[in-house]
Amino acid sequence: MAKIIERNREDRKYSITGGGACSRNLSENFKKRCLKNAERSFAQTTQCQEINSIQALLSMEDAAFVVHSPNGCVGCVSFMNDNFKVGQYHRNIRNIRNARYIVTSLDEKDIVFGGEEKLKRAVLDLNSRYSPNIIFIFTSCASGIIGDDVDAVARNLQEKIKPIIVPIHCEGFKSKVPATGFDTAFNSIIKYVFKDEKPEKEKGLINVFATTSIGYKDQIEIEKLLAVLGLHVNYIPFYSSVEKLRKIVKAEYSVAICQVFADEFMEYLKNEYDIPYSKTGMPIGIKSTDEWFLSVAKLVGKEDIALKYIEQQHEKVLPEISRIRKVTEDKRVFICAGTGRGVAAATLIDDFGMKLVGIQTPTYEEAIIENFDQLQKIHGGDFIIDIANMQPFEQVNLVNKLKPDFFLGMSNWVSKLGIPSTHILEAKRPTFGYTGLIYLGRKIENSIENPSFNVKLAKHKKLPYKESWYEENAFKYLKEGI
Repeated sequence: MAKIIERNREDRKYSITGGGACSRNLSENFKKRCLKNAERSFAQTTQCQEINSIQALLSMEDAAFVVHSPNGCVGCVSFMNDNFKVGQYHRNIRNIRNARYIVTSLDEKDIVFGGEEKLKRAVLDLNSRYSPNIIFIFTSCASGIIGDDVDAVARNLQEKIKPIIVPIHCEGFKSKVPATGFDTAFNSIIKYVFKDEKPEKEKGLINVFATTSIGYKDQIEIEKLLAVLGLHVNYIPFYSSVEKLRKIVKAEYSVAICQVFADEFMEYLKNEYDIPYSKTGMPIGIKSTDEWFLSVAKLVGKEDIALKYIEQQHEKVLPEISRIRKVTEDKRVFICAGTGRGVAAATLIDDFGMKLVGIQTPTYEEAIIENFDQLQKIHGGDFIIDIANMQPFEQVNLVNKLKPDFFLGMSNWVSKLGIPSTHILEAKRPTFGYTGLIYLGRKIENSIENPSFNVKLAKHKKLPYKESWYEENAFKYLKEGI
């Protein structure tokens, strides 16, 4: 059976992972094919693909996980686990539990002598504790560097224990684009979970691909939208199971919540199982929700039903949007989020009459160039794009220069500049569809009217940069390749 990909995300055609300029210049150079990827001679913090592989699968109900790594590699799992527990609460699960995972805690001795024995013990321990239906083994930079044969360990153990054992090769050094971790996880599902058969289609079933960063309120909103079109949902791998994973190939259609989450996988399903798919931006804000909903409606041939529903929803939300705009109108905004969520956020702020002055995005590539062109039509071509996997030193430099009225996204650093902010990565409350639109609008309104937390924080907490850095070119450490 074929794999989804044989490449990392940065190896896709015309994929840029480092760069910065105003949108118009980036777009023109990209379309001329003379925009070159830039390397950083200095970098501060990154997210790796291992984290995204774990995030994609952590909420699976009948799974357990071994992370074959030093302890530090699972630092972000506490955040994911928090969302996982909140998701259980929202689903009325009485006995809320933690995610089931073990870290092999590779140390200096293991780096010299190998960690395969630790991995074997961890898998057997995990199985005896939880009796899962499936065990995922996530590799790491350390296990990759020392050359542990994780596949051989999995094969040998598979003969001794019942659960499906699935190695996921998500060593962080393999890819500069964290989203590669999603492809790696789906690759392993194809190889170890799918059966080499093509079952009969289940009428009206649609695969919806989403991660644990998307909450239950948003799941309900998406299911409500799709029910209008007569569809029922197989949500994966979000709170999924082995049974639901195997059900993927029975679906009539597929759609992703984010255009960069499962695009490679949906293309695979189309080619191998004849499952057509829709790929658009996240359904955040009026424009993006309309586009997302209509794209699925076209897939199933029910555009007239979708258009009527959209008209009804607009009538409901427009009065509240008009009220919120009295506070938000003409406010200048800087955005920092994942690629799909960031683009959707940039369309959302237009709903409230706000202006985009800058956006930080992990990638800039062929798959999303139309989305950025759409942003130029909405906001003009003068907003700054920082193509960066995190890099807060660039972010705060740009924000300090542009002096936006509001910051939308991951504001851990920018909050200390005293700028009103709120985040859009909200797994505990609604952000999608017409319900989420109003919730986010009110959050933005409240943050602008009540900026005292950020103002006081700026007085008492300083960022770890010299004043001279703010006078430098934010992109001074970027050097274009030849």
